[in-house]
Amino acid sequence: MQEEKELTKYDYLDLIYDEPYKIGQWLGFNLLTELHNKWLKDMIFGEEDETLLAHRGSYKTTCLSIAFALIIIIYPNKTIIFTRKTDNDVKEVVRQTAKILKSNLIHHIVKKIYGKELELTEESSFNITTNLTTVMKGSSQLLGAGIKTSLTGKHADLVFTDDVVNGKDRISKAERDLIKIQYQELQNIKNRGGKIFNTGTKWHKEDAINTLMPNHKIYDCYSTGLISREKIEEIRNTMTSSLFAANYELKHIADGDAMFTNPKYILNEEEKKLIYNGICHIDASYGGNDGTAFTIIKEIDNRLIVFGKRWNKHVDDCLNEIIEYRKFYLGGSISNEKNADKGYLNKELIQLGEHTDPYTESTNKFIKISTYLKKYWSQIEFLEETDVDYINEILDYTENAEHDDSPDSLASIIRKLKGSGKWLY
Repeated sequence: MQEEKELTKYDYLDLIYDEPYKIGQWLGFNLLTELHNKWLKDMIFGEEDETLLAHRGSYKTTCLSIAFALIIIIYPNKTIIFTRKTDNDVKEVVRQTAKILKSNLIHHIVKKIYGKELELTEESSFNITTNLTTVMKGSSQLLGAGIKTSLTGKHADLVFTDDVVNGKDRISKAERDLIKIQYQELQNIKNRGGKIFNTGTKWHKEDAINTLMPNHKIYDCYSTGLISREKIEEIRNTMTSSLFAANYELKHIADGDAMFTNPKYILNEEEKKLIYNGICHIDASYGGNDGTAFTIIKEIDNRLIVFGKRWNKHVDDCLNEIIEYRKFYLGGSISNEKNADKGYLNKELIQLGEHTDPYTESTNKFIKISTYLKKYWSQIEFLEETDVDYINEILDYTENAEHDDSPDSLASIIRKLKGSGKWLY
């Protein structure tokens, strides 16, 4: 810090304008590179609307919190509105920004530039204002809000969005349409001469990023140099092809050859109760790259009401949650295949007080999924609370899919429900 303390006001201003990533490094974000320097300069000084699409783990959200802090310092009379998918997502970044502003380094820089101590006159999970602003209109320097929050009457010089499009936009047209409406509203919030800066991931050809957000700057996992090739392959083996493509290659996989598309959802709280007294199924993982999937289903008037959950865990590590979900939705007996573990899981469930209906699997998995799940797909309605990973694994399913736990679980329970087998309640 000795060298930093000797810098003058103008040295610090030059550093912020030319090499803001070094400020980030001094703050402890040691993995920031000259690539992040470009991103930071675009965020802070860019004049055009822009959309930064960078792979997961590229520190783009870290750059946002640093950019917010530096904008608050050098442009204290500008207002920022920041939005993510939900209010809780926003809190994380606003808190990080406040932490940066409270750091000894930033206090030292402000003292050099302005000759006074920095104070946060307003600080919450959603707002930050400092004693640097001279605007008397009462607007926060930084205001955070979930994308679905009403911002009517709000205005800002700079609008930032981060991950307002996510996996839910891939599987729900209603979600895509809502986010596009909310994003268009941001144009009314932006002051004349202001800008909107977006960061995120494309999930669907008709999502807000693909249809509304301009000036795409794309940085996939192969171009940034932030992840080794060995690590990329390791990550690829832990998720479905669409999740990897969206999060790391910055592209979505077309649905043209997909077996399952356009899942339907139940959003009404009263209708969700239709799943009560349904029947359950576990597709268990015993290690490796497989996951554990849990399904509850109930047939009502030719409708198949479904709740699903998926974990990248050994089944033993999921049992407590599985039982909690079964009890919450008043589920009945739990069916599980006993081929792989010779009945071990069934015995464990019985010891935990669960009613079970084990079976020996003899059907080819692809035939089972393409027969039962495909046949009844149009009748299936998922509870809104169904795990996004569970749905995505079904939408990604092909005969050669590396991950098939969720479609296998759902197909197995449909076969049991619609076939000749009898369930224990």
